[in-house]
Amino acid sequence: MPVKIRLAQRGKKKTRTYRVVVADSRSPRDGRFIEDLGYYDPHHNPSKVEIDVDKAVSWLDKGAQPSERAQKLLEISGAWAQWRSSKGEVVSIPTPPDEKIKSSSKANKKKQDSLEVSEAESSNEESSEKEEE
Repeated sequence: MPVKIRLAQRGKKKTRTYRVVVADSRSPRDGRFIEDLGYYDPHHNPSKVEIDVDKAVSWLDKGAQPSERAQKLLEISGAWAQWRSSKGEVVSIPTPPDEKIKSSSKANKKKQDSLEVSEAESSNEESSEKEEE
């Protein structure tokens, strides 16, 4: 029985979340699975990835083959590096990605404006405190 680590879709259209599951490769995408390893939510900034590393490493040791996307999620969570290092390979553990900022978004411009205003207010307060002394 060929076993794969892959994603199963959950949620409504345009608000999908994904479960990282271990399943028989012949079963349907959202059908029966053997074990649930964690989840992936692409709608947060940065995306949320929660995977049980110990379960994932044990399934990789048993010969489960990850799909391309599942492998990337395993790399992000650190399970892939842990599995490779347990085999004796030298692998660096990745750091989580930085928050993405869209420079053209209105929300980002408002946030920057509010930061500039708060910085100006704090510098004014510091200068007035120095004058009082």
